[in-house]
Amino acid sequence: MGLWDKLKGELIDIIEWLDDSRDTIVWRFPRYENEIKMGAKLIVRESQAAVFVNEGQVADVYTPGTYTLTTQNMPILSTLKGWKYGFESPWKAEVYFVNTRQFTDMKWGTQNPVIVRDPEFGMVRLRAFGAFAMRVSDPAALLRELVGTDPQFRTEEVQEYLRQMVVSHLGSALATANVPMLDLAAKQQAIGSTLATVLTDELAPSGLSIPKFIIENISVPPEVEEALDKRTSMGVVGNLDNYTKFQAANAMEDAANNTGGAGEAFGFGLGMAAGQRATQAMNTPTPAGPPASAAPPPLPNAAEWFVGVNGQQQGPYDQNGLAGMAASGSLRRETLVWKNGMAAWTAAGQVAELGGIFAQVPPPLPPQG
Repeated sequence: MGLWDKLKGELIDIIEWLDDSRDTIVWRFPRYENEIKMGAKLIVRESQAAVFVNEGQVADVYTPGTYTLTTQNMPILSTLKGWKYGFESPWKAEVYFVNTRQFTDMKWGTQNPVIVRDPEFGMVRLRAFGAFAMRVSDPAALLRELVGTDPQFRTEEVQEYLRQMVVSHLGSALATANVPMLDLAAKQQAIGSTLATVLTDELAPSGLSIPKFIIENISVPPEVEEALDKRTSMGVVGNLDNYTKFQAANAMEDAANNTGGAGEAFGFGLGMAAGQRATQAMNTPTPAGPPASAAPPPLPNAAEWFVGVNGQQQGPYDQNGLAGMAASGSLRRETLVWKNGMAAWTAAGQVAELGGIFAQVPPPLPPQG
């Protein structure tokens, strides 16, 4: 280093900081073996603040602008130095530039579920994640509380601390919001605004604020999601009895359209049952009815039977219908049947009420040999 370079380094004329990063919050102006002289230029750009520290004590703080350093515009440092009469000698001091813009790339998330009490579902575990913006609101307080003598204070040094603070307040924010779990998505913005205010108040002594807090998603464990999906499906289906009959009708149509095999036998059985019911209706004499003025009593409810065909539930059928199916061979003794009042599906041959429909059905032929 030449003599001129040495002299140039000892007397600093311009103090400024051009930030070439996106994550530096505080940067200390290099001053090793350098002295600041009276009349030097201090340039503080927009979204910056400059803090002078003398012998470990925070002195003057400068907002954006260009300053000529004199005892007149450095009242605190002049008092600390004892320059009562405008002494113009160079001096040594630390200058910290503080970035006051918003840092918007701060992420947060819950590592463990937050348990809240829901008015509809009881105790529910919730997970959430999102982002927030952080800004320096008091440069001097930030230096005292968090930065210390760090020459380059970055967001990574404070992000985990802020994330833990966010998670610690999230549970109480969700609990005091008095919003049911199913309505949380519609209230995420309002809850985020409340959290931003609470966190700003708590961080004020450290010189930080949270101008924006975003909740991107609030979710429940997979097993709860599955239960909610089932509940939603039941709501979409509506009347389960009508839905069951609709499914049975579709199954009958599919069986009738199935060419060959069990489909033809099943369709033939339905035809036989319908034919038997028509024949019985024609051959049954019409009894003398009651007087025209009297209405007949309601018919008793016939038992409705369901049949298991190829792993699918078919029905309902009355006992005559089952008889026709037995005659066609589509209903066998080992075929599973069920009606209201039975504890479980049972083979037709083991149901005493159906013993009569197999009386006219011949047993299977013995093997030829």
